[in-house]
Amino acid sequence: MSASGARDNRATDDPGATSRAPGGDRAAEGFEHLQAAALEMISAARAFLDVIEEVVADRSTMDAVLEAVGSVAEGVGRAARTTVDGDPAPTSHGETPGGPVEHIRVS
Repeated sequence: MSASGARDNRATDDPGATSRAPGGDRAAEGFEHLQAAALEMISAARAFLDVIEEVVADRSTMDAVLEAVGSVAEGVGRAARTTVDGDPAPTSHGETPGGPVEHIRVS
């Protein structure tokens, strides 16, 4: 009971107490899972940052990463130039690459 004489809904040390809030055990278990997941995310972030630190510190590795990112960006650019129906979009010169007509320049 509280100071006002009303019965508390808080859990007590008495294992037979019935004043436990409904779902209290499930809520506590859920909180424990969330806490464990948060700690695991923090650990994963630390590991990721350790790897990034090593990559940035090593010039040759950094060059390789930048080359890979450049290749991916180039592929994304090619994909973005494709129209919705799958035909290649016109280039900046107005030509449609890979279309049914091949233009051969003669010098």
